[in-house]
Amino acid sequence: MTALDTAPAPGGRAPSADGARSHRREDGTSRAEGWRRRLPLMPAFVFVVICTQIPFLLTIWYSLRSRNLLRPEGETFVGLRNYLDLAVDSTFRTAALNSILITLGCVLVSLLLGLGLALLLDREFVGRGFIRTLLITPFLIMPVASAMLWSISMFDPTYGLVNWLIGTVGISPVDWTSQFPMLSIIVALVWQWTPFMMLLLLAGLQSQTGDVLEAAQMDGAGTWTTFVHITLPHLRFYLELSVLLGAIYVVNTFDQIYLMTAGGPGTASANLPFYIYQRAFLGFDIGQSAAMGVVTVIATIVIATFALRLIFTSINTKEQS
Repeated sequence: MTALDTAPAPGGRAPSADGARSHRREDGTSRAEGWRRRLPLMPAFVFVVICTQIPFLLTIWYSLRSRNLLRPEGETFVGLRNYLDLAVDSTFRTAALNSILITLGCVLVSLLLGLGLALLLDREFVGRGFIRTLLITPFLIMPVASAMLWSISMFDPTYGLVNWLIGTVGISPVDWTSQFPMLSIIVALVWQWTPFMMLLLLAGLQSQTGDVLEAAQMDGAGTWTTFVHITLPHLRFYLELSVLLGAIYVVNTFDQIYLMTAGGPGTASANLPFYIYQRAFLGFDIGQSAAMGVVTVIATIVIATFALRLIFTSINTKEQS
């Protein structure tokens, strides 16, 4: 045995084989415990992969091919040509712009209305529970029923309630879905999504401690000053979450456009999901529609990732403060 074999390890203690084996056993135990915790989640993970990732990979594959169901014998591999064709497709650009306008218009207006309703419902008054239930009702209605309600009962040029109301002040009837298709769709979506925003922001308001508000009132802060400097910063996380969730859902709007305007007049109110539907199920162009679907998904992921980073940043800032 040499001096090197008996030399103590740095720190003054000789290396122990039993300690190394014990460390390996602890690592193996922790890994086994981790797998035992993850094992009940495996069926859900496999289900999600089968239902989402495999179809997405197939969509990418179809987007690289020239595939039309009316001409199955002409299917060929075209690489990125479908994506390049989208850059010069004016209808695709119009649908993308409509998607942005519908999403921004619906989310911003719903957010402002939801904030106002949340501030009203955060106060004590007789019948608050009943009023809250009534305000939540539009969000519980199916999108198809909501679209039919606004298209027939509200915006119908002959029997619609909106034309009856404006007729009482001498304004001529308006064919809302034909003359103002984008406005009609945004109004229907705002009516449906305002309760969702209201619920999220009301939860944020009710999580605010009353001590801070009482201290601000004792310091002489007015209602507007308290709202801007105390309540609004507290609601930042809830506002960002409302915008994120609302944008993800609204950008996929299909029912209202299909039933209220059918994307018309022409393609004036078509958004990306509706245009993809037209190319896939009316034009049978699987390659082009798959390419549009991939572009839409990637754009949504990029925006959602950016929004999630903002939300996590606000959460970390709040925890550190």
